Amino acid sequence: MKSEQTRNVLGGLLQPCSFDTQTGFFRDGYCHTCTEDIGMHTVCAQVTEEFLNFSRERGNDLSTPRLEMGFPGLAPGDRWCLCALRWEEARQAGVAPPVCLESTHELTLKILSLKHLKAHACSPGRSS
Repeated sequence: MKSEQTRNVLGGLLQPCSFDTQTGFFRDGYCHTCTEDIGMHTVCAQVTEEFLNFSRERGNDLSTPRLEMGFPGLAPGDRWCLCALRWEEARQAGVAPPVCLESTHELTLKILSLKHLKAHACSPGRSS
């Protein structure tokens, strides 16, 4: 689905999450999704050290570079399209990273509440 037709959780046009580190299921910088995206990588988050540690403990190391896959590794402050259920798992554990609402796909609302997302909203600002 093209990003110019996709909506975010606030009802506006989906904004890019990160171009510095090509994120998203399609690795195009946007958190859009499709039926093949089983993990639903639709939450644009600004990762924190606590979240990166949490994710690594759960078997998904996002901080170690995987240069053979074109992945430089994430550092605190980087933006990344997270799986909606992983973000919820982190929220329940008290380590949810801030969410960039303008860059979070509207389909996220089928799984997560807007109330919880807004409670963890990051400051509006740059899209990497």
